Amino acid sequence: MDNHYSIYICGVGGQGIIKTSTIIGEAAMNQGLDVVMSEIHGMSQRGGSVSTELKIGGYNSSIIPKQGADMLLSFEPIETIRGLDKVNSETKIVYNTHPIVPSSTDKAYPSVDSITKTLKENFKHVLPIDGTQLAIEAGSVLSLNMVLLGAVTADDKFPLTKESVIDAMKNNLKPKFHEMNLKAIESGYKSIKG
Repeated sequence: MDNHYSIYICGVGGQGIIKTSTIIGEAAMNQGLDVVMSEIHGMSQRGGSVSTELKIGGYNSSIIPKQGADMLLSFEPIETIRGLDKVNSETKIVYNTHPIVPSSTDKAYPSVDSITKTLKENFKHVLPIDGTQLAIEAGSVLSLNMVLLGAVTADDKFPLTKESVIDAMKNNLKPKFHEMNLKAIESGYKSIKG
C-alpha cells in the first residue's frame, strides 16, 4: 500500500475538524508514518469555515496543491463545494449531508439533493453520509467527527488502520467519551463498508 496520502478536511467551527486532524496525525505517527498538517480557522468560533490539510508519508509541505487531495472529508455540504479546488478525478469525496444554514444571510441554501447530484455528475468517488443522524444515534451530535473519521477508515486506500485511529481517539478524548465515540467510529465505518 502506498503510504503517501493527502486529506483535505473542511467544515464549520465547532464541528471538531481540528480534533479530527489531531487524531489522524497521531494515528499516523503511531504507525511510524510522517505527517504534516496546516489549519485555517477563519471565524471558527462563530460557525465560520474551518479547514485542515494533512499529508501522510514523507511530504515536506503541509499545503495540498490544487487537485492534489486523495480525500476530501467535509463536515457540511456547502463546505464540500468550497473544497472542490483540492480534488481531482480520483479523489474520494466523503461528506456529511446535514447542512448548517448560516443565520447571517437571507440567501436560499441549495438543496442537499442538488449538491449530491452535481457532485456525482462530476466526480467518480462521492460518498454522502448522514453523519449527523449517525452521531445522534451513537449518543451525541458532538460525535459527528468520529462518525466521519470511521467512514474515512473504511477506504481501502486510507493508510491508517481503524485500530490506530481508535487508539489515537482514546488518547485525545476523556475516558467518559470513549464508548460513545467508539460507537460513532464503528457507525461511520459500517456506513461505507456495509
